[in-house]
Amino acid sequence: MSKLGLFFKKKRKTNQNQSVEHIKDLTEFIKSSFHYPNNKDFKIREVFIPSLKRTAQLFFLETIVDSQELETAIIRPLTLDYSESRTLQSLITAKSIEIASDRKDALTKMVKGSVGLIVERDKNIYLLNVTKFPKRSIGKAESEIVLKGPKEAFTESASDNMGLIRKRILNENLVFENVTVGNISNNDAVIVYLSNVANANLIDSVKKRIKEIQSDGVINLEILEQYIEDNPKSLVATMAYTERPDRVASHIDQGYVAILMENSSSALLLPTTFWSFFHSVEDHYLRMPYGNYIRILRVIALLIAMLTSASYVAITNFHSEMIPPDLLLAIAGAREKVPFPIAVEVLIMEVAFELIREAGLRIPSAIGPTIGIVGALILGQAAVEANIVSPIIIIVVAISGLSSFLISDISFNFAVRIGRFGFILGAATFGFLGIMGVLVMGLSYLTTIKSFGVPFFAPMTPQYRSSGDTIFRRIVQNELFRPAFLKTKRPRRKG
Repeated sequence: MSKLGLFFKKKRKTNQNQSVEHIKDLTEFIKSSFHYPNNKDFKIREVFIPSLKRTAQLFFLETIVDSQELETAIIRPLTLDYSESRTLQSLITAKSIEIASDRKDALTKMVKGSVGLIVERDKNIYLLNVTKFPKRSIGKAESEIVLKGPKEAFTESASDNMGLIRKRILNENLVFENVTVGNISNNDAVIVYLSNVANANLIDSVKKRIKEIQSDGVINLEILEQYIEDNPKSLVATMAYTERPDRVASHIDQGYVAILMENSSSALLLPTTFWSFFHSVEDHYLRMPYGNYIRILRVIALLIAMLTSASYVAITNFHSEMIPPDLLLAIAGAREKVPFPIAVEVLIMEVAFELIREAGLRIPSAIGPTIGIVGALILGQAAVEANIVSPIIIIVVAISGLSSFLISDISFNFAVRIGRFGFILGAATFGFLGIMGVLVMGLSYLTTIKSFGVPFFAPMTPQYRSSGDTIFRRIVQNELFRPAFLKTKRPRRKG
């Protein structure tokens, strides 16, 4: 053999040895990273590929891969195909095959459900998508119940949630963009928008806030919301939270941006204004007169929930001349044996109502409503008989509490319930003057709030061109414009 032939033979052998050492080192790195063999759901399987005449190793997390697809799309094609001149990509029938850019990228994809494949004499790490996370089936919305309209709700699977939105917006401009969040959890936040409608600056602002999060674990959307909201200490939320795909689709069509995340059965809508909290998803499914009637009831319920208890305290303490004499005497007689001031009396019952409400939510659903009703009746009657509170207080607090149930958005509901105590304290201190003072300060504060640069009361104040869907809605044919405060690429929705 010539010296040149010996040189190439020696070089080929050296390359093979280097390849073997590289694969051995890579295998040990993956094993140590997943704490093999202590980690019980991490599996390694070695197979021989007849068509390539090479051995290969598969690395995967058993609990988040589809075992049936792993067998039919990867293992069987690799081990049972004896035809020659086949490439690895042509053998495997998995949904997708990627080549990892580096070791860290391979680990990241494997913990998200991909199968890692290392082939003899091949320095690449192949990632095969056979992901299957445990999940529940699509059910009904629990916190945003509607009588007329679709009943589907989001689940904890981001891919299913994307499908529910895609089902409603069949357009190539609908974009689902992934942004990884969490230094250790490595979860994906999915930003959803219409590329030919949504404002590019808004999309960039959302992505920037998510990328700036410096935290090891952001495991769901509820935690992400608190990282990216404008004012974390604000009593009023600056992002709307919904579990209904139809509501998300409607907002995306108008130019809003939505955020989905694995492990969360909901979506965030942004930017958010007061009207996003005030409106219900059912308002547009009902005919215009019916929808506006519901909104009138909701305005009345909002005022009752916030001001009824405070008004009772103000009238009885400071403005008793407003009460008819017979009713005033009845109230005085009922309170004759009550040892507490009226403000304390109201606060006791308000706190008791909140305790019963929260207990009813946390008790198992089979007995929760029963416990809530029975508890309220027994506690109310016992409190009256023990002369802790007067009978009229039970009526006032019950009306106030029941009215708060008409506010369906959970964040806004909490703001109203907590804000009610501020009005009670203002009424106990200065009467109606105190109520007006708290109201003016509250409204002044709300006008300063912004969500991703959008004023909280837009488009009413400051005024922007829009479809006019604020307190009342128009007929569908007259809703021509998208909200101008979103600065969308297509201002008109119709015509």
